[in-house]
Amino acid sequence: MDKNKNNLVIERDEKAFSMSRIFNAPREMVWKVYTDPELLPKWWGPRTTTTIVDKMDVQTGGAWRYIHQNNDGNEYGFNGVYREVVPPERLSYTFEFEPMAGHICVETIIFEALPNGKTKITARTTFDTLEDLEAVLQSGMESGAVETWDRLEELLAEVAV
Repeated sequence: MDKNKNNLVIERDEKAFSMSRIFNAPREMVWKVYTDPELLPKWWGPRTTTTIVDKMDVQTGGAWRYIHQNNDGNEYGFNGVYREVVPPERLSYTFEFEPMAGHICVETIIFEALPNGKTKITARTTFDTLEDLEAVLQSGMESGAVETWDRLEELLAEVAV
């Protein structure tokens, strides 16, 4: 797995990291795959889990909650609230991994239209503490993010046809 694929940049002084990647699909399609509760489970998370969309109210102030279920039947929840929804340009929301409740970060996704029907996604995640940032970086987040965006790339190739 190419860990550099998502161009991870760590900004410890700002308690944040960002990732970016170019996808071979128009911005409106990438936005749809990111915000459609029917399509999101097809790419969000590692291949070893099934993603269940429990809630997905994509509007400012709306709540979201996804559940990962692994092959052993164990479930892990994620939740948050949408802070900003500007189709098809920007999505910002809180993010909490339920087994580590109280450690909430903010993710902001920018969808940039590029020539030739491509889209650049830049995702920036900010944390309340440097300890929270370091814990996420040590958790294997980067390889999980690469695998998730690989799956997004595969789905975009299917739906763009």
